[in-house]
Amino acid sequence: MKALLINASPRANGCTFTALTELANTLESQGIEAEIVHVGNKDIRGCIACRKCRELGKCVFDDVVNEIASKLAEADAFVIGSPVYYASPAGGAISFMDRLFFSTFNIDKTMKVGAAVVTCRRGGNTATFDVLNKYFSINSMPIATSQYWNMVHGGSAEEVLEDEEGLQTMRTLGRNMAFLMKSIQWGRENLGLPEKEPVKFTNFHH
Repeated sequence: MKALLINASPRANGCTFTALTELANTLESQGIEAEIVHVGNKDIRGCIACRKCRELGKCVFDDVVNEIASKLAEADAFVIGSPVYYASPAGGAISFMDRLFFSTFNIDKTMKVGAAVVTCRRGGNTATFDVLNKYFSINSMPIATSQYWNMVHGGSAEEVLEDEEGLQTMRTLGRNMAFLMKSIQWGRENLGLPEKEPVKFTNFHH
């Protein structure tokens, strides 16, 4: 089984990477293949709602978003990691997630496990955490949780390594994710996925 971990921090080896590495190591110890991909240093423009992806099967802006789409299709779990900027996810993280999740309408995300990991020096973490989890809750993706909200504190990678509770939270998240992924795989094989109804769109303009 595979877990795809996205580092949406501009710093390749900073706080977010440190948290994701602790999570990845735990997943690997549970028999889950974990890959960390750094996208936070890429020039990722925001979604312009052109809907060309409906024609092309991919985003019209052919960049790292389309590269990650194929990895998302193969993954059993998806983690987005982001630092806190002004009590919200980093701008690149939002642009990446908007375009990835909108343009991959043709990838069935049902029962892929989702998780958000946030890092901050002091505050804005829960607001950032809430924003990122909404991508999963609109796509029938079970959200993996831990003993505390999935976050670490520190102004540097070295300080994150001193956040014993935060690192423990990452390890607990990894074990919970692995259990959930394996349980869903068993359910898929023995029970099948939940029945889906045709999607309905309600327009409130009369």
